[in-house]
Amino acid sequence: MKKTALIVLAEGFEEAEAMVPVDVLRRAEVDVTVAGVGSNLISSARGVTIQTDVILEDYNSTPDALVFPGGLPGAEHLALSKKVKDLILKMNSDGRLIAAICASPALVLAPTGILSGKKATCYPGLEKNFSTDIEHVKDKVVQSGNIITSQGPATAFEYAFKIAENLVGKTKADMIATQMLFRR
Repeated sequence: MKKTALIVLAEGFEEAEAMVPVDVLRRAEVDVTVAGVGSNLISSARGVTIQTDVILEDYNSTPDALVFPGGLPGAEHLALSKKVKDLILKMNSDGRLIAAICASPALVLAPTGILSGKKATCYPGLEKNFSTDIEHVKDKVVQSGNIITSQGPATAFEYAFKIAENLVGKTKADMIATQMLFRR
């Protein structure tokens, strides 16, 4: 059965952190849905407007992976959404894959408590938002159980391939990386 991923955008998202995972996962033949918090037209941190597939509040499925770009104020807007919090808690209780990059591990995931007892990374400096029971790791991409975290725009490809590897396997993720001229 084809794997599914939900990528959630909020006003002020970081472009690369959103579009690189969309691109890589679609190349991996993952059924990707892009959802917008409160609207299906979402503007990025630098004013690029994306038309999403669905408004998040109308999304009623449970995907195999839940993916959050960072960026400011995008991550802050994600953190304000009750639907985002509810999805994170449901996905985590089901043991499904949750991925967040840049500001989102610290501002979106950490406040829900799902990073407690886990290793995680984020945009440098934002780890101050991690509670003392989250082990901050300075690696570009960190997987701890069902949660993947990453540092920022320059790590978006490595992050996207780690998500793909979890959904479609290392062999297929490596093949796509090679086709895209990315050295893993």
